[in-house]
Amino acid sequence: MTAPDYGASFAVWRGGAAEPWRHYTHHAFVQGLGDGTLPRAAFLTYLVQDYVFLVHFARAWSLAVVKSETLDEMRVCAGTVDALVNHEMALHVKTCAAEGIDEATLFGATEATANLAYTRFVLDAGLQGDFLDMMAALAPCVMGYGEIGARLANGDTADTPYALWIETYAGAEYQGLCRDVGAMIDRAVARRGGSLQGSPRADALQARFTRATELEVGFWQMGLDG
Repeated sequence: MTAPDYGASFAVWRGGAAEPWRHYTHHAFVQGLGDGTLPRAAFLTYLVQDYVFLVHFARAWSLAVVKSETLDEMRVCAGTVDALVNHEMALHVKTCAAEGIDEATLFGATEATANLAYTRFVLDAGLQGDFLDMMAALAPCVMGYGEIGARLANGDTADTPYALWIETYAGAEYQGLCRDVGAMIDRAVARRGGSLQGSPRADALQARFTRATELEVGFWQMGLDG
């Protein structure tokens, strides 16, 4: 399956992190979601930790609103916060409630080390860097889940217990979010007169993207180990 088109900038970053990206999007945890073999305990461990992650991720996207230079950037970033807080996190709450885990327990869960490393990396990118630094650190999560959802949905997942998870990220709403974010990043790069190749600045942005991708791999492994 051809990877979805989420913009030129994302394609450059993805290509520059080819091996970590493959480990991320084809991790054993992901494969288990697709064929239904992932142990339920591992999935629930992931969901609890991902809820905590999304709390910090939403804060990072809120910081991106502050770092924005245009109304367009503010709208896309604010829309992403809304999608995270009012939609994606709701999926976690619904799934965990069916297993007897309430939202208060989710919000108060202790962060795993892999989770702590990733969330603080993203927040540091926002506090230390500019808008593009934030986008390079945030993009792997947004677009990676979109790519994973689209690929898994392309297979036979009707009978997997994780069909709802797959449908969420393969669905038109989430895929539209990925395209909107990708197009916004392209405009942000053009506005700032930047090139994503052949300069120290480009190398620094690539390094942020690649590191965030590696931390995504660690996040899947945390869930699998759990």
